Amino acid sequence: MANQGPAYYSPYPAATYEGVITPPEGKALLLEDVVDEETAMREIAKQMLTKENATIFPGPQVLYAWSDEAKRKATLIKEMAEVLNANMIPMYDYRPKYPKIDAEVEINPNHPNLTIWENKIKAAIFIGVHCHYANVALKIVRAETDCYTIAMCALSGHEDAMATIRDQHASDLEKFIKIAKEVKSELGV
Repeated sequence: MANQGPAYYSPYPAATYEGVITPPEGKALLLEDVVDEETAMREIAKQMLTKENATIFPGPQVLYAWSDEAKRKATLIKEMAEVLNANMIPMYDYRPKYPKIDAEVEINPNHPNLTIWENKIKAAIFIGVHCHYANVALKIVRAETDCYTIAMCALSGHEDAMATIRDQHASDLEKFIKIAKEVKSELGV
């Protein structure tokens, strides 16, 4: 342990150290390939429509009605789940519990891989999740599960997701829902 530096604090591999970085504005990332946003949206819809127990994990940024944008996104995410036939598991509070966890009340809540294992989730969308949490959660899920992870981020995206699209606002979610309906029709599911 003494010979490990800051890059090796995490026991999980990090995409950044493999040369994968977030996509530039107007683009998206599928594994390590930079693609057009529409190409990524089509692949995301296909993954969600064809994988077992597809699930959307909405985070605090869309679960609480703190702005008109958050309210609009929440409504669109519900519509997205219906179009994709996806489950939803809200991530309403993932703050670390300090000064210590009360083990009689809760098990450490910051193990998203356990949720994915227990529910046999093979495709998942993280949306409205704060970046600091998404970065950690996506690394753990990437290393510990075979789940196809998707980050729909309002900022610059997440390189540890299998697919990431950035700058996602309500108008982009409307576009994704339209594309998902087209892909659903093409697949006949």
